[in-house]
Amino acid sequence: MKEIVDHRSNATAISKDDGFVISSGGDGTSDWVKLKDLKDSNPVELAEYAVANLIVDEPAFQWWVPLTLKKRNRVIAKVKSKYWRTTHKFGIRVPKSIDEAYRIDEENGNSYWANALKKEISKVSVAWEAYNKGATPEEVRAGKAPGLIGFQEIGCHMIFDVKMSDLLRNCQFVAGGHTTEAPASLTYSSVVSRDSVRIVFLIAALNDLDVQACDVTNAYLNAPCREKIWFGGGAECGEDRGKVMIIKHALYRLRSSCAAWRNRLAQTIEEMGFTSTVVDPNVWRRRAVKPSGEEYYALLLVFVDDILIISNILMH
Repeated sequence: MKEIVDHRSNATAISKDDGFVISSGGDGTSDWVKLKDLKDSNPVELAEYAVANLIVDEPAFQWWVPLTLKKRNRVIAKVKSKYWRTTHKFGIRVPKSIDEAYRIDEENGNSYWANALKKEISKVSVAWEAYNKGATPEEVRAGKAPGLIGFQEIGCHMIFDVKMSDLLRNCQFVAGGHTTEAPASLTYSSVVSRDSVRIVFLIAALNDLDVQACDVTNAYLNAPCREKIWFGGGAECGEDRGKVMIIKHALYRLRSSCAAWRNRLAQTIEEMGFTSTVVDPNVWRRRAVKPSGEEYYALLLVFVDDILIISNILMH
């Protein structure tokens, strides 16, 4: 299901079993689904839809929507609370900010966290640039920066972790994409289905084809940002700390990043001569010929930034 886009009821819609909503399928089609079925499969999405469309007071929603949203909030709060309570992992102190990471290194007389930060910032810094009109964050929030009208402010932060295998320090810069409002047309992104993977493995076995797998590093950063957003530069921005930073490339955890990356990857795959299949748009095929002269289809299966390659010739 992509999203809930509409709802309806008939003249006898008194109980919860009589309400209906529309759900959009992953193949672009729409169908009517019984409310009781959708409530079992997608309760949070349905509750949020009811609130957004001002139908919470309807008998079909009034008794369970508040409870569902309270439960969602409790789960989120517990996850956040657990993160902030965690101060050590595998006996290693884990920082909660970039400044704290540098202080820990200074206290321990090493540069483990500094090295992790340098590695991450060198990769992710291509995603933003300083606003060159000289407006301060306060002026942008007050609407005094004409060039940024319509832009949304988000918070960004660094997540720190310790790898279990070698105790290597690791960090990742993420965007607070949950605070933005982006339409479904910018955010929806499908992935290859399990059935397609099973069928393709069977095809590979029957036709004596090789199976390869690859992962695209920092995939999202290869795609442009589809949203108009900015953030106040922190320690990760170096000399631009405190300035208005415009996000130009898709950052991890932005609502639109996955869809932007999928569109960028699809363009590249098409340039390689592959065509998306009708049944599963994340299965791509291209005519090929074995050294023996036998014709077959080389296949690419895409799951976000993981790609399966089915071919007689190893691809690089």
